[in-house]
Amino acid sequence: ILGVRDIHADHAASHIGKAQGIVTCLRATPYHSTRQKVFLPMDICMLHGVSQEDFIRGKQEKNVRDVIYDIASQAHMHLEHVR
Repeated sequence: ILGVRDIHADHAASHIGKAQGIVTCLRATPYHSTRQKVFLPMDICMLHGVSQEDFIRGKQEKNVRDVIYDIASQAHMHLEHVR
């Protein structure tokens, strides 16, 4: 953006962008759930036995929290990679 041409800066920016996208998706989950939409990865939800309906109904059981934790951990891994 400022004329910086460095592959390491590009790589770091890519991981920061991925982490930000994941966090934005997680933060928007309650809003989207009230509108009958779920944009979380279904493979992670299925791994924990969570359905879209669980999010739409606002359940806060351990398996739902585990899904959120796993997705947030992916964002954390991207930030760690940047460091």
